[in-house]
Amino acid sequence: MIDKRICEKIIARVLASGADYAEIYAEDKRSDTVSVISGNVENALTARNIGAGIRAIKGTNSVYAYGNDISEKGLSAVADKVCDAVGGIGKSGLDIVLTPTVFPVICPVQVPPCDVSAKRRAEYLKLGCDAAKSYSDEIKQVTGSLAVSDKNVLVANSDGVYGEDRRAYVRIAISAIASNGRENQNGRFSPGTCGGFEYFDTIDPVEGGRFAARQAVTMLHAGKCPAGKMSVIMGGGFGGVIFHEACGHSLEATSVAKGNSVFCGKMGEKIANEKVTAYDDGTMTGQWGSIAMSDEGEKSTKILLIENGILKNYMIDKLGSIRMGMPSTGSGRRQDYSYAPTSRMTNTYIAAGADKEEDIFASVDNGLYAAHMGGGSVNPVTGEFNFSVQEGYLIKNGKIAEPVRGATLIGKGAEVLMNIDMVSDNMTLAQGMCGSSSGSIPTNVGQPTIRISNILVGGDVNA
Repeated sequence: MIDKRICEKIIARVLASGADYAEIYAEDKRSDTVSVISGNVENALTARNIGAGIRAIKGTNSVYAYGNDISEKGLSAVADKVCDAVGGIGKSGLDIVLTPTVFPVICPVQVPPCDVSAKRRAEYLKLGCDAAKSYSDEIKQVTGSLAVSDKNVLVANSDGVYGEDRRAYVRIAISAIASNGRENQNGRFSPGTCGGFEYFDTIDPVEGGRFAARQAVTMLHAGKCPAGKMSVIMGGGFGGVIFHEACGHSLEATSVAKGNSVFCGKMGEKIANEKVTAYDDGTMTGQWGSIAMSDEGEKSTKILLIENGILKNYMIDKLGSIRMGMPSTGSGRRQDYSYAPTSRMTNTYIAAGADKEEDIFASVDNGLYAAHMGGGSVNPVTGEFNFSVQEGYLIKNGKIAEPVRGATLIGKGAEVLMNIDMVSDNMTLAQGMCGSSSGSIPTNVGQPTIRISNILVGGDVNA
């Protein structure tokens, strides 16, 4: 993408300003999206984005600038802006030598996703949308999208790294709205992966469309969820969004290095029930959040965050490492070249435990089963959160009973971690997009079925 000799010259130029560290991040990304609304193909969009960003770190401060001209002239112009901010353009005489670094392929691509025709992608998507629409007369609208992208990334830095990574993504999303004329409820199906279009050989769009429609119709006929403190069983997969938001972000150097985390200074201490072990693992083959190389040119790693309730590690990027005086964990990520990197999650999950799912349900006489979670919000400083339950059911006498809607889980991350007292052996992952100071990136959340012994459920006080 950019010749190694040019990268060496640009890095030497930035270091001449007095910077301690210099870095080039470049990318060439192609993306295609097909959208369907009410059975009709509404859009078939293609885009290509090429550009590079240059960063300098001096002490614990950083400067970042970017542009979409990756020629030597264009890069030099961006580098000059960085140098001006650091201390001016000087003469270093530094002889920078970059060593090509080969990273393992952890997300192989058999069928390049952007080579698949828009017609074929639209036909595949319509199968799912048509299945959702025909599920019930109460399904009034179905929308869907099938997005693919293929991005080549280059990182060169003053640590001597000159490395590349290919990241191809495919994802289908089908949303169904059920209505009785007075109110609406929605359901959603949205799996994806980092890999080629062959992923869709394992995903049945018809089954996915029916899943979205069933969820919408079920919640349309659901009663109101009672409010109060109770035991809650959370399903696997996207149930992990609470751990991601209420705990994961608080374990990133973005928060920890600035003292803005409830887990600051807690290394080696018990922060969760002994049943809880959690990881952030960017090395998982073909997973949505996986990366072979971080956006700072470091090899992706599997990070043990919590082991049997004990805090073992934070997720740390290059700048966070300097500020915290701790080794980087290869956690630097960014949306694209217009963002400077910071510490981010990849595939973050609570690991499988030893409990059986049937025993977890049998242990609850009266409670809530949060089968699928929706969106929510969290304050990383305090860990306070609230999340909606997309699909919920009451539990009565150890059995799943009638569906309920309007449930919200409210609490603090640190308290919830302590109250997870049963963890099943069936961990699953689910795909999402995570937003932070370095943009929106693909991340997996995950967990087995778990029991939270006591948590506040927002709902109807009269139910």
